[in-house]
Amino acid sequence: MDSRRKGARPDAAGPEPAPAPRDTYVFIGVVARRFGVHPQTLRLYEREGLIRPARSSGNTRLYDLETVERLEIILTLTRELGVNLAGVEVILELKSRLKRMEGEVGRLMDSIRAVAAEHASRSGEASKALTVRPRGAIVLRTR
Repeated sequence: MDSRRKGARPDAAGPEPAPAPRDTYVFIGVVARRFGVHPQTLRLYEREGLIRPARSSGNTRLYDLETVERLEIILTLTRELGVNLAGVEVILELKSRLKRMEGEVGRLMDSIRAVAAEHASRSGEASKALTVRPRGAIVLRTR
């Protein structure tokens, strides 16, 4: 008997596709095979707003690396941790907020460091100094 089935894709049992570079896209079928999900599952995640694949001029879904990484998080949460889609949505939103807040804190720390440096250069006063630890709290140090 021939090992090839009628209608089977020659690459269906082949190795997992390599991750795409940041500026390239993969089709829904490639992503579905890579993660072992049905394309309808990916469409459901899109309808629920969990992923937002780009679209071609012909309206074909195109998955970039960022979307594939987000899908990987979704599948880990649902498969391995048993989180439902509503919970996944909450977790992803909190993750996004945390990332934004980390950026805001970083910018704030840069501003504080600049003010502290300016204050130290103008003041010349050795009795009080504003110390900013690299990844810690702000401490007013008196000598």
